[in-house]
Amino acid sequence: MATIVLDTLGLKCPQPILKVAIKAKELQEGDMLEVLADCQSFPKDLKAWCDKTGRTLLVCAEEGDGKFKAQIQF
Repeated sequence: MATIVLDTLGLKCPQPILKVAIKAKELQEGDMLEVLADCQSFPKDLKAWCDKTGRTLLVCAEEGDGKFKAQIQF
């Protein structure tokens, strides 16, 4: 089990979710993906992606200054 950090700061919709989808192909069962983003639609988009793909969204919290940190369990 590994924790991988994906920095999507500065990217706007739909790029953060596209980067998550690409990185997801490299991850194994039990891995955790931590995503940093500052796109305002990111929390909603990420929840929709997790629901669609069956991944577990552990948390998606605002860190301040419009930045979000999310953790997805694979």
